[in-house]
Amino acid sequence: MLDAIIILTFIIAGAGIGFYGVDLLPTEALEQVNSLEGLSSVTGAFGALLGFVIGLVAQTSYRRIERQVREMPVDMLLSRSVGLVLGLLVANLMLAPIFLLPIPREFAFIKPLAAVLGSVMFAFSGVSLADTHGRTLLRLINPNSVETMLMAEGTLKPVTTKILDTSCIIDGRIEDLLSTGFLEGQILVPQFVLQELQRIADASNDQKRVRGRRGLDILNRIQEAFPERIMIHPADYEDVATVDAKLVRLAQDINGSLLTTDYNLNKVASLQKVIVLNINDLAQAMRPAYLPGDSIDLKIVKQGKEPAQGVGYLDDGTMVVVEEGGSYIGDEVCVVVTGALQTSAGRMIFARPEASFVT
Repeated sequence: MLDAIIILTFIIAGAGIGFYGVDLLPTEALEQVNSLEGLSSVTGAFGALLGFVIGLVAQTSYRRIERQVREMPVDMLLSRSVGLVLGLLVANLMLAPIFLLPIPREFAFIKPLAAVLGSVMFAFSGVSLADTHGRTLLRLINPNSVETMLMAEGTLKPVTTKILDTSCIIDGRIEDLLSTGFLEGQILVPQFVLQELQRIADASNDQKRVRGRRGLDILNRIQEAFPERIMIHPADYEDVATVDAKLVRLAQDINGSLLTTDYNLNKVASLQKVIVLNINDLAQAMRPAYLPGDSIDLKIVKQGKEPAQGVGYLDDGTMVVVEEGGSYIGDEVCVVVTGALQTSAGRMIFARPEASFVT
């Protein structure tokens, strides 16, 4: 029933505009028309047909919006509503002086046009702001909460929004990191990052194509697992050439932080005072520190440079050189750390089989 009402409303509106719009034609044009009633009927019929087409589009759009609103989380719906109201309020305040300007009659259409375009622009900006800072908008509704008071005092700091880089998505460890719950805040995936992933997935190079498809699969999985936290952001900067520069600009605009594994992007963003969370740095910091005397269960996989040496590897790839371990190749033994060495290629640990200390 509602669908029919929407379409019928547009048909009636189109027919009325077409029928009575003839009166707005110049007098010279009307004098050349033999039958004014016939012209009004034709334009009215054309307007009704056009109204029917627009009504179908409006009815489809309404049903799509209704379905999205029903599936939308309550907090997002509330924050977007607040953002929309604030955007329209700012639009009215900003555009009010335009209606006080002495505009000639022939340019009178500028006032309603500016009001409509300004309202749409500020309303869209309010909704986009709510998507980025929805929790902050919700705090405005309940300013007496303990969290709000602590944030006003500076005791608590708001959680910054994280922006995912292409390399971070392809790397894959972001999926496990999100599952642990250590990573807080909203996760943004800019549209230009998604486009770059698609270009990599469509590349002619087999290795790039596999990496791109892996990134798209990982992004789909984390979006299904965390639908309220992962958001595809439509922001783009046509005046910026590279994806890395766009990421830095977006992080500066929303005061967010970058999630990446790209060393060069890390350095460039840090120089521009953008907070960078490098997963490689996190993995490096989380590597266990073994001191002399610590025991490790290690599988000896190959012989070292010396005949009596054996070599094994920790889970993070650290090489362990085991003295007197040449006879244990292929076996898993308990070794005791005797020392460590940091080289340009990475960290190296020296150890001896625990049995050699007993004998």
